[in-house]
Amino acid sequence: MTNITTEIKNNYSLGRFDAMACPCEILVESVDKKLIKELTKLAYQEAKRIEQKFSRYTNDNIIFKINNSRGAPVTVDDETALMFDFANQCYDLSEGKFDITSGVLRKIWKFDGSDNIPADKEVNLLKPNIGWHKVKWDRPIMNLPAEMEIDLGGIGKEYAVDSTVKILKEHTDKSFLVNFGGDIACPKPKEDNKPWYIGLDDPSHTGEKSVGQIALYQGGLATSGDARRFLLKDGKRYSHILDPLTAYPVPDAPRSVTVISNTCIEAGMLSTFAMLQGKDAKDFLEAQDVKYWCVP
Repeated sequence: MTNITTEIKNNYSLGRFDAMACPCEILVESVDKKLIKELTKLAYQEAKRIEQKFSRYTNDNIIFKINNSRGAPVTVDDETALMFDFANQCYDLSEGKFDITSGVLRKIWKFDGSDNIPADKEVNLLKPNIGWHKVKWDRPIMNLPAEMEIDLGGIGKEYAVDSTVKILKEHTDKSFLVNFGGDIACPKPKEDNKPWYIGLDDPSHTGEKSVGQIALYQGGLATSGDARRFLLKDGKRYSHILDPLTAYPVPDAPRSVTVISNTCIEAGMLSTFAMLQGKDAKDFLEAQDVKYWCVP
């Protein structure tokens, strides 16, 4: 059984389901019930496929195999290789701040809204297990040192959005929008060159208030922020965006950064890069010449 639901709303259709630990939805500029059911089913299948393949919480996928290889080489398929190539590019472009080996820090950093800040000793014990430069990636062979882990959580959902858009374009010429937990993409404007309008969440009142509205004609949109995942101790808020070079949350990071780019995965990369810049987030975004919204 799946959790797919569909409905018709005025001049568009809406399909919903849960995947990748978030609510997902498909909006289609059509009132064709058969079409929305078909597209939602295809989106669900692709989201679940990618979740199964790349989730760190699954014990029978390629990520599990690599993370439990104990230093032995693992040969990966083309799609996984593409993900590692992109992760390598992100690592280089961010000067080591975007690092898919930093997920190991989740063992001590639990961003549940509490005041449980790990001790320096705990952080220092894990720091040697972080660093993409320590990984030997010679496509298609991955050699991950023992005690280290790969975590594609920082790019997996955005990749799923783009992949789903590509699949749905093969089944309809109608305008549509894919939204997986706030990571969004659409291939073209609605009729009469009208955009899809997306509410910009107020990180201080997430899910309750909006600080604006975004018009998305084409491309991808992604948001990084600490609205739902943070720690709070002695009046100081700790963002879930961790700097792998220090193993601590990035200081003075914005509450939220939203970016529009050509694809969702590019938008996600840029919004995360901006958060990693801390107080210099806006300067970084200005230099990229992209549309963005930054909530300090």
